[in-house]
Order: sequence, then C-alpha cells, then structure tokens
Amino acid sequence: MTDLGNVLIRGIIGFLLLLLLARIMGKKHITDMTFYEYIVGIAIGSIAAELTFSPHVRMSNFIFGMIVWATLPIIASKIELHSLRFRKLSEGMPTTLIENGKILEKNLKKESLTVDELMIHLRQKDAFSLADVESAVMEKSGLISVLKKKNKQPVTPKDIGLLTQNESFPTIVIIDGNLLERSLQEHGYTKEWLLAELMKQGANDPHDVFLAQIDSSGNLYVDFYNDNDTHAPKMKEKLLTAASVKQLQADLKRFSVASTNQQAKTLYQHHADHMDQLINDLSTYMID
Repeated sequence: MTDLGNVLIRGIIGFLLLLLLARIMGKKHITDMTFYEYIVGIAIGSIAAELTFSPHVRMSNFIFGMIVWATLPIIASKIELHSLRFRKLSEGMPTTLIENGKILEKNLKKESLTVDELMIHLRQKDAFSLADVESAVMEKSGLISVLKKKNKQPVTPKDIGLLTQNESFPTIVIIDGNLLERSLQEHGYTKEWLLAELMKQGANDPHDVFLAQIDSSGNLYVDFYNDNDTHAPKMKEKLLTAASVKQLQADLKRFSVASTNQQAKTLYQHHADHMDQLINDLSTYMID
C-alpha cells in the first residue's frame, strides 16, 4: 500500500474513533468543560493526528492511548458526583468579581482579568454601566453571570399583577407543503381548522405553504414559498366569512370529540354536520 493510502486509512480510523469517543464522553458544551476535560480533548486530538502521520508506530498503540485518555474524564466525572472535595479540586469554584455593586480588585487579579475584559463580559450581558450591576460571578467554565440591580431589571408580568398562561413549545404543522396531521391531532387541532386559518392568510392549499407553526396560544405562523407573492394580504369579505364559518365548524367538531357530556357531544356534532350543508350551499356565491 502507498504512503498516501496508508495515511488515508489511518486518518479515517482516527476520525471515526474520535467521533465514537466524543459521543461516549458526553454532550457537555465546550464552554462547560473542566480544565482536565479540555486537556484530555487536546491530548486525544494530538494522538489522532499522530495515528494518521506516524505509520511506523503500531495502530493498536494509538487506539489504546486514545481509549485511556477518554476513560480518565469519565472516571473523574463519576467521582465528582460523589465527592465535593474532588469536584472543588478538579473544577475549582466560582469567583465573585462584583459584590453589592463594588468591584473586587483582588479577585480580578486572581483570575488575570483586566477591567476592559470585565466590561466586555458585562456588555455581553446587556449591562453597559457598572452602576446597573449588583453582582457578577465568574463561573467555573469561565463565563460571567451578571445580576442587575432591582430597579434595572426588566419588568415581568408578575411585577404588574398580570396573569399569564403556561407556555409550551410551538409545533410545526406544515413542512415543505406537507401537512403533518399527527402533530395537529396531538395538540388538539383539526385539519378543517388549519385550512380555515390558511384561507385567512391567503393560502388555498397546504401545498402553497413552505412552513406553518402553531404557538401555545393557537396563533398560526405561515411562510409561503414565494414571499414576494402576497397571496391575499387583504382577503375579500366573503372569503373571510367563509373561512370563519369553516373554522367555527372545525371548533364544533373539536368540542364534540373533547366533551365528556354525551348530550353536548351530540349537539356539537349535529350543528357541525349542518354547517357542512351550509358551506356547500354558499360556496358558489362566495367567489365572484
């Protein structure tokens, strides 16, 4: 085998082994790495490079070395879970840089942090004035957490006595023109409701839509394939009425499915069925 072929094979093996070991070591973000985890990452990368360009050394030696270096942080992390003393030794402790609005110069020197660097970190946390900062702490990862003074913190709904509903993740119901009926059903919506909402925004069919998403309040966001083609920014009054009727019918069907009262369930379904006939009778006159 030629030297280039040997380098190619060893490089591929090294990459695949690196990928496997990275998955085994966990998903911790690079900014959350401890000192020894950072060192281990550099060491394993160096060994992988040597594996690629040192064909005179047995491949098994490199692989064994990478496994040893990958095993060490896994063992250390298990020990950290059960030993606070070891965790302090290996990761260190957070350092307070600002306390009660006062800069702690000794701690700045301890972390080799200049005032300019401190100001950069504060600005990244939207604190442009030191007078706005109550406290700042350098975390073990090197990131700086900032607590603003009470009168400089954003107003929350709780502060003004506003009742709010619990938020949930928005759900995507149309991707690339394809309707995701399962997502609709899991969140308590019907296909008829969605089509009525699409009509309000100017889409006659899900195939006109690149992406549609429903938030926790039931609001529908729609992105069309052709953003320059505003399908119907101002719908005709009759079409808007038709969409509202269609949505009302969808709501009645949803109420029927969700209701535990048999009489109410029957009533909802009865009126929803009657609206089918109403929509059919009026459909001819809705378009002019």
